[in-house]
Amino acid sequence: MAKMKVAQITEPGKDFDIVERGIPEPGERQVRIKVEACGVCHGDSDIKEGHLPFPIEYPRVLGHEVVGYIDKVGGAVTAWRKGQRVGVGWQGGFCLQCDPCRTGDFANCINPQITGLTYDGGFGEYMIAFQEGIAKVPGEFTGIEAAPLLCAGVTTYNSLRHAGVHAGDLVAVLGVGGLGHLAIQYANKFGFNTVAIARGKESKKLALEFGAHHYIDSNETDPANALKEMGGAKVILATAPSSKAISNIIDGLGANGKLILIAFTPDPIEFAPAQLLMGKKSIIGWYSGHAKDSEDALEFSKLAGIRPMVEAFPLESVNEAYEKMLHGKPKFRVVLQVDK
Repeated sequence: MAKMKVAQITEPGKDFDIVERGIPEPGERQVRIKVEACGVCHGDSDIKEGHLPFPIEYPRVLGHEVVGYIDKVGGAVTAWRKGQRVGVGWQGGFCLQCDPCRTGDFANCINPQITGLTYDGGFGEYMIAFQEGIAKVPGEFTGIEAAPLLCAGVTTYNSLRHAGVHAGDLVAVLGVGGLGHLAIQYANKFGFNTVAIARGKESKKLALEFGAHHYIDSNETDPANALKEMGGAKVILATAPSSKAISNIIDGLGANGKLILIAFTPDPIEFAPAQLLMGKKSIIGWYSGHAKDSEDALEFSKLAGIRPMVEAFPLESVNEAYEKMLHGKPKFRVVLQVDK
């Protein structure tokens, strides 16, 4: 049997091991992908460290920002063919058994396939993917450019395009990091009056280069007051994983303003009901999106010239890449270049 290399974890909290496995065969509604690149996302840490509140089957191959080429298709696959360049994001397929699935409402599937969680992901030379979870990847992107757009990209793009705001509205992005640097670019290209909020003067130059019209240094000024002086934000997109920073920014919302949470934070967010009642303000969460959303994000990014800033590592350096993502300061996304 032909072999492939994968990076797997055998139990929570352990390092990745590079091992050889047999190259798997796709099922009836699956395809096999020869992996080009795969992003290392903060969401991978919940699986690797065992932070999720339900059992996970180990060993597990992580990775839900996957780009590659279809190598083989299952017998029931009709929409895809060998040789196509595709990507797989966090929502990697659907159960096809629940009522939403039966009516074609896949976005509300109650038991979706989760890439790198319910089945093995892209930290390897090949992976199996479900045909419903695959997105077309334009040839204008390199693999390491496209990979982060399948999670960080689609999450920021999707949340902003469904936020109910219009060109010229004041939109603030809290955080100039792996999510924030993409959110700023999307907000600018959507025509929003874009405000970037971060700590320190060193982030100002990058924020403005990404397309922010204004920069608020939270070390120097209260960002909520600064936003109120600008008339109040229609939307604040919280990309920084800091519950304290998110709590402190709520008063920066304008009338009917919306705080959108896309960053996972370990602690509760604190606010008084009056902060929302006065002005009919709201707080919502937003997850990434399904395969069609990923295609939309990729296509918009191609047309608008949006690219992530990436630090790439070979598959064999997966532990270094993971630590850099978790504890270091990559600029701004970490990607495994598997086919190097």
